[in-house]
This record gives sequence, C-alpha cells and structure tokens, in this order.
Amino acid sequence: MTNTTVFRIGGDLEVRRIGYGAMRLANAPHERGGMTAPIWTAPTDRAESVALLRTAAGLGVNLFDTADAYALGANEELLAEALHPHRDEVVIATKVGVLRPSPTEWITHGHPAYLRQQAELSLRRLGTDRIDLLYLHRVDPAYPLAEQIGALGQLQEEGKIRHIGLSEVSVAEIEAASEIAPIAAVQNMYNLAERGHDPVVDHTAGRGIAFVPYFPVARGEFAADGTPVAEVARELGATRTQTMLAWLLHRAPNVLPIPGTCAPDHLAENVAALELRLSEGQFKRMS
Repeated sequence: MTNTTVFRIGGDLEVRRIGYGAMRLANAPHERGGMTAPIWTAPTDRAESVALLRTAAGLGVNLFDTADAYALGANEELLAEALHPHRDEVVIATKVGVLRPSPTEWITHGHPAYLRQQAELSLRRLGTDRIDLLYLHRVDPAYPLAEQIGALGQLQEEGKIRHIGLSEVSVAEIEAASEIAPIAAVQNMYNLAERGHDPVVDHTAGRGIAFVPYFPVARGEFAADGTPVAEVARELGATRTQTMLAWLLHRAPNVLPIPGTCAPDHLAENVAALELRLSEGQFKRMS
C-alpha cells in the first residue's frame, strides 16, 4: 500500500508531507504577524525558537524551509543550531536571489555570480558542505533565465547543492527552467482562498515535482462559522486549520505544505493534520 504521508523530493529525499516554514522566527514575537512583518533580525526569544524547532523534529517533521533573505541569514543560522542533533534526519531547504537593503525591502536580484556567492554563504551558515534543496527565490527579469538556473546548475555539478527549486513561478517558467537543469520543487503561495496556481499544482504533480505551498492556511471569512471548512472540520472532529491542511494534502500527492508557527500547541496541531483523510465529497464541498 502506498504511503500517502511521504514524498520523495527529486526522487530521493523522502520527507513527510507536513513541513515547517521558519520565516517567522525572527525579531520579537509581537513583530511576526501579518504580511508586512520585517523578518529582519534574529529572534529575541532564541532559546524558545531553538526549542520549537527541535520539538518539530521530535514530532517527525523533516522538511524545514528558510532563505538567506530571512533576517539576513540569521534564520539559516538558527536552523543550523537547532537541528544539529537531527541533521542526518532532516531536509533543510533555503533560497537565494533576493536583496534586503532595509527591513521593508525585498528586491529580486538574479545575477548569476550573486546567486553563487549567496549559496556559498548559506553553506557556511547552515554548517554543511551540501544544501539539500536550493530555490531561486524569484526569477529576475533583468537576467536571462538560462544564466540564473545555470548558476544553480553549476553549484549542483560542484556537489554544493543536491536539488534545485523555483519559487513564485508559472508553468511556462518551470518548463523553461527544466530545459536547463532538473527542477525538483516549486514553492508558490497557495491555499484554499488563493487558487491562482492551480495549473502549477497540476503541472508539477504530473511530473513528480514537489509543490510546496507557503501561507498554506486561508484566514478570515473563508473559514468562518457556517462555511464548508467549518462544516467539514466538525465532521472530522478536527480544527479548521487542520482541515485546510488536509485539503491541500488531498489536492495532489506532491503537495507539501510548510505552515509556520511560534506556538508549540499550534505546531502539534499542524503536524496532526497529516493523519486526517477527507472523503472526495468533503474535498469537493470545500473546493
């Protein structure tokens, strides 16, 4: 019987299908909410953040997501410290290709030499000689795609990264990049309320490419009382967050949500969603 709770990224990195997005582990706890959170400095509650990451690993989470742009690399350093005892058991994905000149600026920069330099810095901060999965954080229209993917391909040939990923891309961009180097994962914003990347989910599923939705849980009225989400959650005896994560897992076998949280109880709630099973009728009612 097929184990539907795991997926092999690139055909060889087996991960459980609920991961952890570490982006919010930065600054002070009260600064982490909303789409405009700065993600600029190391967390002021470092000991608690380290403990949370180790709790996640203890719960069986083995896919952790970060980026060199999160807190100017401090997020990578945090993961390296926290997950050192579990390093042989987990996959750490990071990203390159975004400049952070200030707390409010996220600027795409895909010069191939810059991408290679940032990968070298990520290797040092993560304390490893090979990055499990390296994403191009954003495609930069200022440089040919072949040069951006080529830079990551060069790193792969040198043994410095295992697999290449893309973030916030279209089907056409995935196809173009795949002609240059193998693409193992795609990370786009996607949840029940944000369905613009449905074609990307279908495309990646058909090609065995991992689809990693960030911001995987829809908020606000979408999950309010009386909605299909609330009704299905009641039928399952689950929370609404768990039910929305279960919808993603049902959507396609290559979908690997990476919910982030700073609360141990929410972390356990998210991980438990892996065991939920929706009927086809429940899935369609929510869709």
